Amino acid sequence: MTAYKSLLAAIVVGAVTAGPVAAQPVTLPAPARPVEPVRPAGPVRAIAPAMAAMPLLADSMLAVEAVTLAQEAKLLAGARHSLLAESMWLADEAVALAAGFQAFGFTGNPQDNARSAAEREKARELDARRASQDREARAYDMAMRHVYENRWEPALTAFNQVLEMKGAKLDAALYWKAYSEDRLGQRAEALTTIGTLTREHQASRYMQQARALEAEVRRNAGQPVRPQDQADEDLKLMAIAALQNSAPEQALPMIEKLLQGNASPKLKERALFVLAQSNTPQSREVLKNIAKGGSTPELQNRAIAYLGMHGGKESRAVLAEIYSATQDIDSRKRIIRALAQGGEKDRMLSIAQTEQNAELRAEAVRQLGMHGGQAELSEIARTEKDPELRRLAIRSLGMMSSTTTSDTLVELYGVEKDANIKKTIIQALGMQDNAAALVAIARKEPDSVLKREIVNRLSHSKSKVATDYMLEILSK
Repeated sequence: MTAYKSLLAAIVVGAVTAGPVAAQPVTLPAPARPVEPVRPAGPVRAIAPAMAAMPLLADSMLAVEAVTLAQEAKLLAGARHSLLAESMWLADEAVALAAGFQAFGFTGNPQDNARSAAEREKARELDARRASQDREARAYDMAMRHVYENRWEPALTAFNQVLEMKGAKLDAALYWKAYSEDRLGQRAEALTTIGTLTREHQASRYMQQARALEAEVRRNAGQPVRPQDQADEDLKLMAIAALQNSAPEQALPMIEKLLQGNASPKLKERALFVLAQSNTPQSREVLKNIAKGGSTPELQNRAIAYLGMHGGKESRAVLAEIYSATQDIDSRKRIIRALAQGGEKDRMLSIAQTEQNAELRAEAVRQLGMHGGQAELSEIARTEKDPELRRLAIRSLGMMSSTTTSDTLVELYGVEKDANIKKTIIQALGMQDNAAALVAIARKEPDSVLKREIVNRLSHSKSKVATDYMLEILSK
């Protein structure tokens, strides 16, 4: 049964991600000691000191790249964990639906059948909307990959494809399309694209960056594209890493200038990463301002993640402050994930219990499930008035395969009055393949519908306890 669910989960993961998502722990090698440059016997040209320093700069840059990759792996691991958890639940639901067609709600009552048909139609519309959003997100991610690798012509084509979808990423695609056009030397086209963005999306979070880009495009109008700009960018990346080690007080204003300008997103993100390693009040203030939305959404998302991973309680208090100040749902979701990454289970519980937006409350519950918030989930499952949130908490407990969570689920079942909640508890125990607990509650359950639900779950288990119970039923 577990293998079957894992196979279904793998199918769901493949469909959602359209590519492998994997992240393994990264072990960073100890930095090598700098090699002393060989001193020539004859006169040295003026460029020699700079050339001799290049290995040191390269070593610093490699160290930054390695640590950055480690942090990326950590973020991807969290995303993968979330995806697999949700996929296992979907797989379990698929097994249940395959086993019992009654789950679709067909009865002899015409009113019930009409209601079921309406619910199925609503579910189909929701699935179609989510599928459209997924297609747009994949297309946008591919376009951004081209931007990060300075592949401007493919990026331009990809952003045009995103624009054709006319979805939620319209303003973002317009900004990065203009950015790509500028890098290709298509300055007139870039100004036209910026004009569309500023005219049709006045509330866009890209507006500030679009104005800065417009000023840069006008300033560079008539000038040819400089192929050496990429090499200059690589040198800047190396210099930032070196300055942060040797003169951090001088590095901060340079980093802040880069973040406010129209440098490439790769350069900005590396600069932000270096900034996140600093514990100075000035660095924290810059990071906080970006996390509040003082730059592009892409950079804001990074700042939120770094505040969750670095700086301890103080930084996470800043995230809580930003959460209270913003009304943007996507930003709030990312803050919830960052807080959960930092182990702020109390804050997750508070959001789950007090947040007015149901989507955000559900996100807090999911994050508690991903980060071991067993006690908090148990409290929600026991006390929450919203049945859907209770069911989500129970499912999350079901994904935590442990004796303690099983005992909690059995205890909840014993005092629960709502039949739908009881079914969710049965599903959660089934997800754990806990045949012993299911048999125990089946023997005490007087409701024939719930008892059939339990037997249905047990029919997919290869446990000897389940087999013995089936034989027990047949022997009566």
